[in-house]
Amino acid sequence: MELASAHVVSEEPTLAVIGLNHRSAEVEVRERFWVSEDRRYAALHNLARARGIEEVVVLATCNRTEFILWASDAAAATESVRELLLRDFALDAAQWDSFYRLYDEKALAHVFRVTSSLDSMVVGEPEITGQVKSAWARAQQAGTTGRFLDAVFQKALSVAKRVRNETPIGANAVSVPYAAVELARQIFGSLEQRNVLVLGAGKMSELSARYLVANGASSLWVTNRTYEKAVELATLLHGVAVPFEDRWRHLAQADIVLSSTGCPHVILTREDAERMHRERQGRPVFLIDIAVPRDIDPAVREIPGVFLYDIDDLEQVVAHNLEERQTAALAAEEIAAAEAAGFRRKLAAERVVPTIVAVRQRLDEIRRQETERFRAEFGPLSEERAQALDELASRIIQRISTQLARELKQAPENAEQDILTAAIRQLFRLHRSQAALTSR
Repeated sequence: MELASAHVVSEEPTLAVIGLNHRSAEVEVRERFWVSEDRRYAALHNLARARGIEEVVVLATCNRTEFILWASDAAAATESVRELLLRDFALDAAQWDSFYRLYDEKALAHVFRVTSSLDSMVVGEPEITGQVKSAWARAQQAGTTGRFLDAVFQKALSVAKRVRNETPIGANAVSVPYAAVELARQIFGSLEQRNVLVLGAGKMSELSARYLVANGASSLWVTNRTYEKAVELATLLHGVAVPFEDRWRHLAQADIVLSSTGCPHVILTREDAERMHRERQGRPVFLIDIAVPRDIDPAVREIPGVFLYDIDDLEQVVAHNLEERQTAALAAEEIAAAEAAGFRRKLAAERVVPTIVAVRQRLDEIRRQETERFRAEFGPLSEERAQALDELASRIIQRISTQLARELKQAPENAEQDILTAAIRQLFRLHRSQAALTSR
């Protein structure tokens, strides 16, 4: 979705999103405006008291910082966010241009897409939904949300759940380490009670081993040419460090061997694998070679029950899964768009309620004035006639206010609804304070 800044904003209460992400700003800019955990409550409270803002949630992840607002005055709310960034983050004009400003239906669609992981750097990654939920919970705890943002986030999480349930958007691995885990599960089913031997202690080894342990692998042995690095990684993952020269003693016990040593030559030959296979009495073993140059002799593939995947194999799996995920994302986009359209209609109906209430109050005021004028001109009325007159006036008011409410709520677009609302306020001489939003 194109994140063009929208500078023409509604004068009515509206949803607004002001933020930056991996597409709108370089990492240096994102780092500067990342709202740390200890600053989020202050940001929430400062913005909740600021001009134009009724409710606020702050979402801060490694790839985005967003201020999600329910604004009584979108222009004033936007300026309040800019003032916060100027004061607390030394914002300059060029950096402000990196912030997208989204309002009304664009803001709503954005929140739904973000929560459903359709706006993530890796589409379909599961972490963002939990991060959105945590950001909302933090704002609730701070007392900076009310019925409008609560409704928006409750619906956004519901949409994300529907996307997960109805599309395979998060089903397939789209990173090399996780692809290795996916293949291991295909070979063994459950990874519980499976032993893992890690050859090498670099970043790829660490990521892959983390996934294996997180998915149930029971015993983890780590070996490296520099023993201290093996100890460091083993300690991190609650495994056991093994001196590099003793690695073969654990080979036959390992169900999964993950190798990424950086050696300039093969360290696991076909003969080594055949000996291991005999000692395992034919039980299957999964060899993952993510080293370049390769650590494991490709001829190992010829041994029955020995499953070898190298970096090219894993990247092919990732490429295939990315294609499937993009296809799933198209279906997910349709779900999010349809849900946003339906919720927007509900939100549009909600946002005109203050104006409808103010109109009813003005009509009641006119009824009282005209009733008093009638009595002053024609004298006291009997109780029966006074009641009949009052009921007649009430029915007229009810019909007028009901018709106004129907027309406002059924206006097809927010822009048309805003025009009608402004016209009604002018017609009935309603000040903004008389149609103010009370959300908390």
